[in-house]
Amino acid sequence: MSRPFCKKCFFENIDPQGIYREITELISLIPSENRTDEAEYRRRLDICGKCGSLGEGTCGKCGCFVELRAAKLNMHCPHEKHFW
Repeated sequence: MSRPFCKKCFFENIDPQGIYREITELISLIPSENRTDEAEYRRRLDICGKCGSLGEGTCGKCGCFVELRAAKLNMHCPHEKHFW
């Protein structure tokens, strides 16, 4: 049985052993001084999770991997309203 399309998923929910593992490895390579703390990371993901532009772990506004973008301290939401 195939998995139904879920436009509000992060890679953690879609493919916890594949893409998500690679994204978490990339996040771990971000120097700590350039990485958001866990609370801010989760806050950003919560906002993205409610956005209509989220689609299967990527941002419909810019095409980035949302979890990776949210982990970078100096990044911002690419939506024209800059939700974070």
